[in-house]
Amino acid sequence: MSEYTTWHNETIGGAAVEALKKNGFEAEYIATADEAVRRLLDLIPDRASVGIGGSTTLKTLGVPEKLAERGATVLDHNAPGLTKEQKLEINRKQQVCDVFLSSSNAVTMDGELVNMDGTGNRVSAMIFGPGQVIVVAGTNKIVRDVAAAEERIQTKAAPMNNKRIGTPNPCVRAGVCQDCQGATRICNVMTIIGRKPGGTNIRVLIVGEELGF
Repeated sequence: MSEYTTWHNETIGGAAVEALKKNGFEAEYIATADEAVRRLLDLIPDRASVGIGGSTTLKTLGVPEKLAERGATVLDHNAPGLTKEQKLEINRKQQVCDVFLSSSNAVTMDGELVNMDGTGNRVSAMIFGPGQVIVVAGTNKIVRDVAAAEERIQTKAAPMNNKRIGTPNPCVRAGVCQDCQGATRICNVMTIIGRKPGGTNIRVLIVGEELGF
């Protein structure tokens, strides 16, 4: 990573952190992914029940495996070999777990978390239910405002997630959202968390690297 990329990540990451703090979130900037994993593990009790939102960021960092090694009860509905019924049961348990981990499709420079879900289980757990919510987002997720967040979701996050999970949705062919209407559509529930919800503690770790979609 060049010194200019490092400078830019620190500059926009620090500004996003300050905006998040003004909106009531706990927030901090962490320079590297390795440091972010160590910080995350420090924040989570060894035997906590930990929900994992569908997150390429957390998977890339190896977070579910590291938590399981420490004795945590890991509630990951994307774990291999699960039936549809088992996935649904895990989704429900995530709503009341000790700690819920997720990334965010976008973080605005105004200190907002913007997300799009297919089912809504991830965004609902981010808003209310778990004892603690921790969001991990690379600086590649930082955008100017909500309009830019929507554009990022439509031109990058949603198409890439469709490709990852193997849907037949038209954005997989076009590379950008096409406002599909089929049963496999994953852009159904959009949330903007503009300030920390009254009943939920949300901590945001902004990481100075490109992570996830």
